[in-house]
Amino acid sequence: MSMETEQKELFRQFEALIAREDKLLIRDFLNHQNISDVAEMIYEFPDYEAQIMAHLSLHRATSTFKILDFPTQKRIIQSLPAFTSAELLNELPADDRTAFLEELPTEVVREMIKTLDPEERRITLALLGYPEGTVGRLMTPDYLAIHEEWTVQQVLDHIREVGRDSETIDVLYVVNDQGQLIDDIRIREFLFAAPDKPVNELIDGRFIALHVNDDQESANNIFKMNNRVALPVVDDANLLLGIVTIDDVLWITNEEFSEDIQKIGGTEALDEPYLEMPLLKLFRKRVGWLIILFLGEMLTATAMAYFEDEIAKAVILALFVPLIISSGGNSGSQASTLIIQAMALGEISVSDWWRVMRREILSGLLLGGVLGVIGFFRVFIAAHFFPELYGSFGTEVGLVVGITLLGVVLWGTLTGSMLPIFLKKLGADPAVSSAPFVATLVDVTGLIIYFSVAYYFLQGLLL
Repeated sequence: MSMETEQKELFRQFEALIAREDKLLIRDFLNHQNISDVAEMIYEFPDYEAQIMAHLSLHRATSTFKILDFPTQKRIIQSLPAFTSAELLNELPADDRTAFLEELPTEVVREMIKTLDPEERRITLALLGYPEGTVGRLMTPDYLAIHEEWTVQQVLDHIREVGRDSETIDVLYVVNDQGQLIDDIRIREFLFAAPDKPVNELIDGRFIALHVNDDQESANNIFKMNNRVALPVVDDANLLLGIVTIDDVLWITNEEFSEDIQKIGGTEALDEPYLEMPLLKLFRKRVGWLIILFLGEMLTATAMAYFEDEIAKAVILALFVPLIISSGGNSGSQASTLIIQAMALGEISVSDWWRVMRREILSGLLLGGVLGVIGFFRVFIAAHFFPELYGSFGTEVGLVVGITLLGVVLWGTLTGSMLPIFLKKLGADPAVSSAPFVATLVDVTGLIIYFSVAYYFLQGLLL
């Protein structure tokens, strides 16, 4: 049976139980399903989402709530009885609870924080106190800390005593009496060590830590480069404040990827799913960039007007305007997308600008050369079939088109590759140098290049 067929069967069984209104059977059924299947049921039956959560055990309800999208989480919290929603929020890991609360309006957050237990309230307020987008917002205080004077047996006893409340026990963190991080040690080291062996004999000092004010994007790169499931978070005094786990980083990475894709497409990042966003809000997200791009394209008309006399003398030149500007825009969009992706993955940095420029100059020459040759032969061949259109200047017009394509593609490639790096240097988001923005910029400059080349080659002939 395929996965899709199994899922449909689960949905059918759930519908049958709902029709019978047998709460005990519904509870038993839901508590025997995979968490991911329960989440799919919530998406499939939005009218019953609060009932589904209410029928789950608290632990399973928490695990399900964590993997739902924000609009669904918000509806569920609003639909559940106050006592049940308070239980759910208190049971959520501190990092997941913070991620949920930071999406809500301030006045709503203020009321929800009042429902938390004193200790959970203290932790949540501390996490919310860190700037948005920093590692501090991602970390959880639920980790296992040990001391270097302990023995392996004491460590294992400590894990049995408090390990259930930890986010992960894969890695343990050695701290001194002041709470400063000394080392991190994988649990396997303790499992294979003699019970009476002291922890300080397992310490090698080779640990990697995140700073609480680090950008979340940099945390993603550190995880990727070091193959870790969790990393400790410290402050300026090297005090261990919490840990960040790979699942939280992957969640943030997915959100940032979605935002970058939207920005590359020439719109503001959407903070809600497309179908959940009110139409007017979606309009505001899109209209700003469209106006900016439209005003930019108006410069194209200005450039065309500037060369009005040349166009009037050689109307044939106007036929190739769409070809020229689209080729430059396409090459710029290609380069911009490649560089933005490479920067997001940590493959290049601002300091690599010269290496990138050298590569893009060569790429631009090769790409432009190929298009230029094709453009030249297109005009050259067409001139033999339509001599009345080109007159006796088919070769000259072909050279203009070919050389212009070489120049415009080279310029588009350089612009598309350098603009993201320049914006990153200024501290801006490289994704705002979106493909439409680069294309608009190259359109205007491409016309200037085109008519300048035409004036040089055709002066005294067609012009």
